[in-house]
Amino acid sequence: MRPFHLVDLSPWPLLASVAVLSFATALVSWFHGLPSLVGAASGAAFLLLVAFQWWRDVLREARGGHHTVRVQNGILVGFLLFLLSEIMLFVSFFWAFFHSALAPAVELAALWPPVGVATIDPWSIPLLGSCVLLASGFVLTLGHHALLNGSKALGIASLVWTVVLGGLFLFLQFNEYSVAGFTIADSVYGSVFYMTTGLHAVHVFIGVLFLTVGLVRLVLDHFTVEHHAGMEFAIFYWHLVDVVWLFVFVSYYWWGGA
Repeated sequence: MRPFHLVDLSPWPLLASVAVLSFATALVSWFHGLPSLVGAASGAAFLLLVAFQWWRDVLREARGGHHTVRVQNGILVGFLLFLLSEIMLFVSFFWAFFHSALAPAVELAALWPPVGVATIDPWSIPLLGSCVLLASGFVLTLGHHALLNGSKALGIASLVWTVVLGGLFLFLQFNEYSVAGFTIADSVYGSVFYMTTGLHAVHVFIGVLFLTVGLVRLVLDHFTVEHHAGMEFAIFYWHLVDVVWLFVFVSYYWWGGA
């Protein structure tokens, strides 16, 4: 008997690709003024439906005993490589930021931040958001230890508070954007700032969904002390979001925005 699980044929990878293509095409068309908002919403709904069905099949495999220790180790390596790719994605934006900040072009009057860009006070909403996100990481770590010790009630409470704090961070980020004195079109500073912080906000949103799924599974007793890889993956992802935001706050708001 082989220690690996050979998955059955599945339509979800192909359908997910179609959903992503339709959603992205409709969204870009909407950005350019074309009446594609309904198409973008439909593509997003289709993508969520496919993701739900795909995750359902994976959970059935896990609960059916197919995820042996060898399989879990393989999935862990794959997820860590995924996190590495996410890190390198953020590194590319940090590279662009420091490339422009350390040697500002003459078109920017050799100044950073560029003239005319009213940067955001780092000790207002950004500091509050940072405290909220760091608090969520602390609470999630408490829930992780509770899960390892078999304390289901404490684990559920910790996950609920982590999801709430993640939602609060997104709310603060939205308010920060609404009062910002510059846009994504305001020089390289605006472009890199909104691309990086917006990408991070997307990751926070995905992390909230990830943790919500883990919370539901914990309530339904899908996890045990020995077998909770799905929950650990969500925890690893959330801690990545925490660490990246620390670099964003120090680099973009405090050092680069002064």
